Amino acid sequence: MSDSPENTTVHDRPLTSDPRRQQRMVRRAALASFFGSTAEYYDFLIYGTAAALVFNEVFFPGEDPTAGTLAALATFGVGYIARPLGAIFFGHLGDRIGRRKVLNTTLSLMGLSTFAIGCIPSYDSIGIIAPLLLVIARLVQGLSAGAEGVGASLLTIEHAPSNRTGFWSSWMLNGTSAGATLGTLVFIPIAGLPDNQLISWGWRIPFFAGVLTAVIGLLIRRGVAESPEFTRKNASAGSTRHASSHVPLAGLLRRQPLPLLLVFLAYLFSSLSTFVLVFGLSYGTQQHSLDKASMLAAMTGSQLVALVFHPLFGALADRYGKKRVFVSGALLTAVGVFPYMAAIGAENLAAVFAMTLVLKGVIYSAPNGLWPSFFSERFAPELRYTAVGLATQIGIVLTGFTPTLAYLVIGDGSLGWLPAALLVGGLCVIAAVAAGVSRPYRPNPASAFEKKV
Repeated sequence: MSDSPENTTVHDRPLTSDPRRQQRMVRRAALASFFGSTAEYYDFLIYGTAAALVFNEVFFPGEDPTAGTLAALATFGVGYIARPLGAIFFGHLGDRIGRRKVLNTTLSLMGLSTFAIGCIPSYDSIGIIAPLLLVIARLVQGLSAGAEGVGASLLTIEHAPSNRTGFWSSWMLNGTSAGATLGTLVFIPIAGLPDNQLISWGWRIPFFAGVLTAVIGLLIRRGVAESPEFTRKNASAGSTRHASSHVPLAGLLRRQPLPLLLVFLAYLFSSLSTFVLVFGLSYGTQQHSLDKASMLAAMTGSQLVALVFHPLFGALADRYGKKRVFVSGALLTAVGVFPYMAAIGAENLAAVFAMTLVLKGVIYSAPNGLWPSFFSERFAPELRYTAVGLATQIGIVLTGFTPTLAYLVIGDGSLGWLPAALLVGGLCVIAAVAAGVSRPYRPNPASAFEKKV
């Protein structure tokens, strides 16, 4: 990322060397990234919570509660199938026409699809059409989410000084924690409703409220300029048409296939998030009779703790190296899964609360707070939106289905949780190894493509 001053005007957006203006813009970009991610993960959390607690009865009623739970959790995973498609489509546009325009579109789609889920009648009202509509709305959520977080973090990174990208981009992840916290807080009183009220109308309230988070994010984003690095690329090409003529996905597969694979593998650490927030909630409350409100409170506490540790790890990574912090965090996450699951298996609510705070709030925050800046440094700027989006969103497909896979492998007895812990722990070890062998992008001056764009 270049620190050289620019005074060119591209698309009526001045590129200035004024440090005060740069500081204001990076703060505004980080704030916009924060609220965009808040909206995204609010939607993520309320859907996952509803899938774990009520969707089996609302959309998949039947004689076998376990089958209904599996079907409900599968719809949670369906949204992740659409994420790579969203990353390819919107990432392509983001690398060609700019980050800012695409982000306004993705955030709007997220808000509308979340509201639509709250409007879907139950299976008892309209039959099989109800779960079909749920899947369609979830797919739209996935398409938009596949580009929102990546684009928001890139807009922040490309506004930030090169020696502070870890800190500033971590605020996007603080947005995810804030959104998950907000979603959990909304669901705590909802989960306390009598079952008939919860199933008939209570679960819909958080989905209707989700529109507000999207609107706030859009209003804040209006004041953020386009990425200076993106506009510098267009300026150096001589014209917008020429700079936009390449196909980012084709260039990515031709020039950087290995970094794409390594980032995909490194992102598997994120399986821990849905493992705790969705599988842990469902497994703890339905298989081990732990109190729903207490489990939700533990999840909320972990998100609040992460608000402190995301920027802390980001600042430490800027000082001591992103790879060192990322790899260490991923390995510790792999270890921490086992005492977390042991606490659930023992039905020790105090231990579950403590391990949720430590695992999800502290340890996981190291790789989670760093991945936007760490991954973006692996790719050329003109391919970055497509590359980071595609690699992470393919990886997040597995993340989305982690709760379902964990349910499929759990066994009986006091150590029935062990296969699920081994599954997620193994994914985190793979992530650490992939991150450890990856290398930052270095431009090749001899490349004809580099000269052209």
